Amino acid sequence: MNISHGLISADSHGQLDKNTFLDRMSKARWGERIPHIIETRDPALMAEPVDHAVERWLINGKVVDTRGVCNCPAVMDDPRRTYHPQRWEEVPLKVYDPVERLKVLDEDGVDGEVLFPNPPVQNATFLQGDAEFELACIRAYNDGLAEWSEVSPRYIPLALIPYLSDIGVAVAEVERAVKKGHKGILMVAEPNLVLHGRDDLFGLAGTGSTTGSVPRINDPYWNPLWDVCQELDVPIHWHANAGIVLRPPSWRAYNRAQITVSFIPGGLSAVCQFLPNLIFSGNLERYPRLKWVCAETGLGWINYALEACDHEWERRRLWTEGVVTRPSEQFRRQMYVCFWFEKVGLESRHTIGIDNIMWQSDYPHNTSTYPDSWATVERTLVDVPAEERERLLYANAQNLYKLA
Repeated sequence: MNISHGLISADSHGQLDKNTFLDRMSKARWGERIPHIIETRDPALMAEPVDHAVERWLINGKVVDTRGVCNCPAVMDDPRRTYHPQRWEEVPLKVYDPVERLKVLDEDGVDGEVLFPNPPVQNATFLQGDAEFELACIRAYNDGLAEWSEVSPRYIPLALIPYLSDIGVAVAEVERAVKKGHKGILMVAEPNLVLHGRDDLFGLAGTGSTTGSVPRINDPYWNPLWDVCQELDVPIHWHANAGIVLRPPSWRAYNRAQITVSFIPGGLSAVCQFLPNLIFSGNLERYPRLKWVCAETGLGWINYALEACDHEWERRRLWTEGVVTRPSEQFRRQMYVCFWFEKVGLESRHTIGIDNIMWQSDYPHNTSTYPDSWATVERTLVDVPAEERERLLYANAQNLYKLA
C-alpha cells in the first residue's frame, strides 16, 4: 500500500451491497432465510416509529436492526449523528460502493482502512438458525468483502468465522478467506455467551436465536483455530464490546441521542473484563506469535487492566502455575488497541507500548472522525513527536497487516 496521506484507519466498517447475500446464496436451498431487505410498516420494527413504510434487514425470518438499513450516521447530514437510513435508496454510494469510497478516503486524507462489518452483520457473526445456514452466510459475507480488496489494496478486509460447525470447518474458512485477501479474522470474546445472550434495545439480532452450544473460548477445542491463525500470521480481532452485552438496559424515556451516548462510553467495559481472561488462559503463552487486536475500545482503560493483572500475577505467584510471562509483557508482545479522540489515553502510550497502538476513523459510524480526521489527529497528537506519530497513525497498522 502506498502511503501518501500518512494515515491508516485500523477500524472502519465495510457496508456490503443489499444484494450481496441474494447473489451468493442458493435461492433454491435457503429461500426467504437469505439475508435481504424487506419493507414494513410495523412500528415494533422501528426504533423511532413513523407512519410510513420503512426497510429493514431480515435474516432467517428475523429483523436484525430496528434503527434502519445501514449504520452510517456520519454521512447522513444529521448534526447529532443519530439518523440511520430508513430505506436503502437513502444510503450514499460512498458507504457501500468501494470505488466511490476511495474518493472519501482521499477527501479525508486516509490511505487505507481495516474493514469491520456493518448491517446486517451483528456481533461479528450470524448465529441465526443452524450450522449449514450460518456457514453459507459467512462465506457470502467473506466473498463479498474480499472483492473490495480486489478493487483496491487500500481496503483491508477481516473475515468472519462460523461457530455452529465443527472447528475444522472454521479452520478451513480461515484458510479460504486468507487466500481471497482477508488480513485477519473477527471473533466474539465468548461465543457461548453471544449464542445464548439477549437482544438489546435496538433489536440487534444474533443472540438467543439458535440452540446448542459451543465450548468456552479457553477450551482446547479452539486450538486448531489459534494454530492456523498463528501459522498464517493473521491477527484475531475483538470489536467494541466483542459481542458481549454487559450494560444495563437503557432508560426508555431517553431520546435517540441520549440512548446512544449512554452506552457508547462504557462499551469498552466488556473487553476490559475479558482481557484478563485471555491473558490468564495461557493462550498468549502457548501461541506467542499470534496477534490480537481490540478495536473501537480506546486506550484509557488499558493501563489499569494491565496494572491489575500484573498485581495479581505477582501477588499470587502465577509464574509458578504456568503463567510464566508478566501480563503486561504478554500484552506488549502480542496485542494492539486503537484510538481516535483520546488525548489522556495517549499520554500513557509508552506504558501501553508505542508499537501496540493504532489510529482509527470508525467511518461511517456516529463516532467517526470523518470528514475532519486530520483536524482530530492534530488536536489529539499535538505534543507527540513526529517519529511516534508515524507509528501511531500508520506504521503499526502497516506492519501488523503486512501492507508495506
